[in-house]
Amino acid sequence: MNNVYLSLGTNIGDREQNLKLAVRLLQDTENVSVTAVSSIYETAPVGYVDQPSFLNIALSIETTYSAMDMLRICQSVENELGRVREVRWGPRIIDLDILLYNNDNIEVKHLIVPHPRMFERAFVLVPLLEITKNIRTPHLEMAKSCLERMDLMAEGITKWKSINSMDEFL
Repeated sequence: MNNVYLSLGTNIGDREQNLKLAVRLLQDTENVSVTAVSSIYETAPVGYVDQPSFLNIALSIETTYSAMDMLRICQSVENELGRVREVRWGPRIIDLDILLYNNDNIEVKHLIVPHPRMFERAFVLVPLLEITKNIRTPHLEMAKSCLERMDLMAEGITKWKSINSMDEFL
């Protein structure tokens, strides 16, 4: 079984519903089990800042799929929910990124794991570390160290809604 951590974000339409729909689509995928969901965090946009704030979550998944198969599944969920790629870091109905895949380092066309910018982004690290607080791996230890050096107020991240279980989220 493979352990995969995803980051999901949205800033168009009914943001909370977009997250829920994406999680349901993942959960309904054969051989994919969503084992944990973080609280929902609201964050200021990064890069292209002239857009609405994002809602972000992290997910823990167990799957038999390879990293490349998980990438295709994530892209399929984005497409099914109407994701359009127009502006880099621009507004989006949903965005799914693979943060970690087991404790692997992967660098192939279209996929780099750990995600190349995850250690720079509070909106990724805060939800990820919420659902992995009792897990110790080199990548998660690095994430914790990076987050400790960040000013969360300056990063513009706030807890939007506490989530304590998958049932509560869905």
